[in-house]
Amino acid sequence: MQLTKQKGFTLVEIAIVLVIVGLLIGGVLKGQEMITNAKLKRIESDNAGIAAAMFSYQDRYTQLPGDDSQADGRFDIYASASNVLGDGDGIIDGPWGTGAATDETKIFWKHLRASGLIPGGGLDDTQPTNAYGGLIGIRDGSLGISGHVTIFGQIEGPIAKIVESRLDDGDPAQGRVQGGCSSCTTVIDMDSATATGSTSYDDAERYNIAFRL
Repeated sequence: MQLTKQKGFTLVEIAIVLVIVGLLIGGVLKGQEMITNAKLKRIESDNAGIAAAMFSYQDRYTQLPGDDSQADGRFDIYASASNVLGDGDGIIDGPWGTGAATDETKIFWKHLRASGLIPGGGLDDTQPTNAYGGLIGIRDGSLGISGHVTIFGQIEGPIAKIVESRLDDGDPAQGRVQGGCSSCTTVIDMDSATATGSTSYDDAERYNIAFRL
């Protein structure tokens, strides 16, 4: 009986395959790293852009956007519009992410758009979204941070850690950047005057991150 020869892979062929697989894995990981870095930079640039727009509005009109009590005299689009004026007390009042049309935290976006400092129409109070799909909002104080803060919602735990370490002290419960868990069993209320930040960032959870302006 004649034996049939079975042909296998040579060591060179196996080595080539392993190199190709390694290159593919490396490319995927590098691509993911680039995407993560791009999203991080977008969070930072969005926050800086909102702060710049807010202070530019204040410098130009001597009142804060959202709180401006004379906006109907500044912008023609407001001549017969409702829900376009703040009370002029120097504080942007209202909840950061669930505000009504009458809340200054919603009117804030109208004023910035009417002034041309951010894109959009002057009657549009739609809150922008961040790189992770959560809302971007503003309010007066959060998690013990005094003064106005921007809040970026639904940031993934690993990203929250990086943002915190890059811009603050690494502790989500203190400093100018603080985070409250938004996906945990106990959700931290960013609008509460007595709430405190999370004790740590968990990779499996999502967080609302407050930045002091």
